[in-house]
Amino acid sequence: MDRSRKKILITGSNGLLGQKLIYNLLQRGNFDIIATSKGENRLIRRDGYIYEPLDITSRDEVFALFHKYLPDVVINTAAMTNVDACETKREECLALNVTAVQHLVDACWDIAEKDPIVNTHLIHLSTDFIFDGTAGPYKEDDQPNPLSYYAATKLESEKIVRESKLKWAIVRTIIVYGIVDHMSRSNIVLWAKDALAKGQTINVVDDQFRSPTLAEDLAEGCLLAAEKGATGIFHVSGKDTMSILELVHRVADFWKLDKSLVKPSKSDSLNQPAKRPPRTGFIIDKAIRELGYAPHSFEEGLAVLNNQLRKGDS
Repeated sequence: MDRSRKKILITGSNGLLGQKLIYNLLQRGNFDIIATSKGENRLIRRDGYIYEPLDITSRDEVFALFHKYLPDVVINTAAMTNVDACETKREECLALNVTAVQHLVDACWDIAEKDPIVNTHLIHLSTDFIFDGTAGPYKEDDQPNPLSYYAATKLESEKIVRESKLKWAIVRTIIVYGIVDHMSRSNIVLWAKDALAKGQTINVVDDQFRSPTLAEDLAEGCLLAAEKGATGIFHVSGKDTMSILELVHRVADFWKLDKSLVKPSKSDSLNQPAKRPPRTGFIIDKAIRELGYAPHSFEEGLAVLNNQLRKGDS
């Protein structure tokens, strides 16, 4: 690795945001990249970065890897994000969303104490679900009130980062959509598109409001924070807030699919283990002003996705 260049370490590099960060960084060319995730590397491209398998719930693994590379920037995208699974598998959720974050913070601080030249900038991803959804859209200093176990763990992880002695930034986001290499999980945009393309009837809630976020936009927001050495909390999402029903209708309109297959429903009818906030959405003025964040509109984001899907089919 080039000693004159800063080193950036990404956790959860196999995930949607993780992969977008790696590909964006490879285009930028201004960092040495260490990609980490649990298990095998799922990115198709294998050059231009180092991949190391890492279980962030293992304190020993985290400390060993961080001392090996002494990263200048760490972006923590790894988390258990299935909200209902978090409600029922609480030990697993706590280990990944809270305990692991403490490991990352402790490892960064241990490096700083032993090597005063390294001042690791920790950028941690969080969620709109820390709010109860009674007063959205939200700005960064609004009062959190989590409704689910998932949301409570993400708020606790924020507290760990905020109370650390590190240079830190917290990037909160909302419903991330996009496609990646060897995709293991879908997202609401692809789910709706695929179901409607197959002529399936789908039930979609009309009483939850969100700001869907293109994965490329979120990656760009995180890397702007890294490049600028930004500190504090930033809301980084799409610019359009809409109901989930409207979101799916706009997906149908974009791909000219049959909207009559979309049946409105209420959140209560879904019998989901975890409670969701009814209306979130973000005020993203701070990210625009301080980071230079410039997200796509929802339709522009769908066009980006469509181009990628076409390339994948060709």
